[in-house]
Amino acid sequence: MRASNDTIAAIATASGRGGIGIIRISGADTQQICEQLFGSQLPPRQACLKSFKDQDNSTIDSGLALFFQSPASYTGEDTLELQGHGGPVVLDMLLKRVVSLGARLAQPGEFTQRAFLNNKLDLAQAEAVADIIDAGTTAAAMSAQRSLQGAFSAHINELQKQLTHLRLYVESAIDFSDEDIDFLGGDDVKKLIDALQKSFKTLTDTAKQGSLLRDGMTVVLAGKPNAGKSSLLNALAQRDTAIVTDIAGTTRDVLKEQIQIDGMPVHIIDTAGLRETDNPIEQEGVKRAKQAMATADQVLLIVDDQESETNEHVPLLKDIPADIPVTIICNKIDLTGQQPAVCIEGEQTIIKLSAKKEMGLNLLTQHLKKQMGFNPEEKNIFLARRRHLDALARAHEFLQSGIEQLLTYQAGELFAEDLRLAQNALSEITGKMTPDDLLGEIFSSFCIGK
Repeated sequence: MRASNDTIAAIATASGRGGIGIIRISGADTQQICEQLFGSQLPPRQACLKSFKDQDNSTIDSGLALFFQSPASYTGEDTLELQGHGGPVVLDMLLKRVVSLGARLAQPGEFTQRAFLNNKLDLAQAEAVADIIDAGTTAAAMSAQRSLQGAFSAHINELQKQLTHLRLYVESAIDFSDEDIDFLGGDDVKKLIDALQKSFKTLTDTAKQGSLLRDGMTVVLAGKPNAGKSSLLNALAQRDTAIVTDIAGTTRDVLKEQIQIDGMPVHIIDTAGLRETDNPIEQEGVKRAKQAMATADQVLLIVDDQESETNEHVPLLKDIPADIPVTIICNKIDLTGQQPAVCIEGEQTIIKLSAKKEMGLNLLTQHLKKQMGFNPEEKNIFLARRRHLDALARAHEFLQSGIEQLLTYQAGELFAEDLRLAQNALSEITGKMTPDDLLGEIFSSFCIGK
């Protein structure tokens, strides 16, 4: 993917009315557009009060104009920002005027894409721009800001240096293989490998925490009708999201609510009661419940504690995919005189609580954190995406493969090749080796004007 030199423009502020609206322009014709809008050039990096003129010299709006000269700009190109009033009609008129002067409408994420292509940001930093905008919690926003400032990239670059050092050592040993010295069997290589293994683990653990902050976990509430699923949803959300009645089958569709647990977003999905029914609407609800369970990170199977001894919930387990973790929630303990508790029976975790009385909810939230491996005490977390975790995993697999080649077959050449492949996998995170179609997919998910 190559940088384009044409000039792009877009509204950079959110849609709707506001106190201030911003038009962003970037590209080779930016200074020419300045001259036609204002009759003169603008001094770089100074806020100038200007009238924004239409073709007939009438004033469209007035406000601040800021010119940033290449390469000292966000995109690395000549860039102009017009800060006027935030009315959608005025902004649309001003944008049409800019387009008439030679700019074209920007694609989603195209400003940040140009920043990446002009080496103002690496790919992990560019993705952090979108993550800051989309952050659903304070912790996620702060972690995305650390990624934008280069925290994640710095760790990747350090890992690359360690791989390069080891690779050079291995290749040098291969060059002197005719000497009667075993360079690859000594303590130096072992120390380098041990340090690499430790660095990979530390970085992967931190990246997993960042991924949880970004994506959170999806928890599906399932169970028989009237087991208290909707009551548990309301208790976790701390508001009446779902209708709760004594009538079995009140919930017939999936209801979604997002909560936070120590900064980690948790997507709670309430589902229709699981049972055989002739009602076509309820049948559709059961179908959607099963679809939701198939994509969950965790299923909470809600059981009425008054019926828990009958094991009527056991047949419901077959509706849950075998690879999805399941926790049994014995609800309504306020009616049975039980106390909140976490019990382990074999490989099954059972939590006793009362959604209606909000007894034992803290046990559930602590359990969910533990299930996902989330550690709110960890400091300096940077945000990470699923593709980042996948790239780290592939890089580590190549390293492990290379170590096996070395230890089992003394194959230094194969070890060096696996180290190169590990470096390539890491380079995908920062964008140094990333396919064009993936770049297009990443930047197309941005909002227009970014």
